Amino acid sequence: MIIISGRLHVDPGARDEYLDGCRAVVEQARAAPGCLDFALSADLLEPDRINVYERWESDEHLARFRGAGPDSAQAVRIRDASVAKYRISATEPP
Repeated sequence: MIIISGRLHVDPGARDEYLDGCRAVVEQARAAPGCLDFALSADLLEPDRINVYERWESDEHLARFRGAGPDSAQAVRIRDASVAKYRISATEPP
């Protein structure tokens, strides 16, 4: 299992518009083969922060969906990003 997790930073006044522009991407991801979860959300404390969380069955599923990453209109609006990929070998209830 693969988890993509981290944060994006955009201009505080543009965050809601940025997230609205991501609605179709979230819908596409959640419908994609191998996607177990996909969420982009506004942070409760930082007005410029967007939290990123994705969970995929495999690298192959992620790569098939991901393609080239965010489109250029989205990419230019990201001021900073810290996102990482984690490989999960096992899961268990909390």
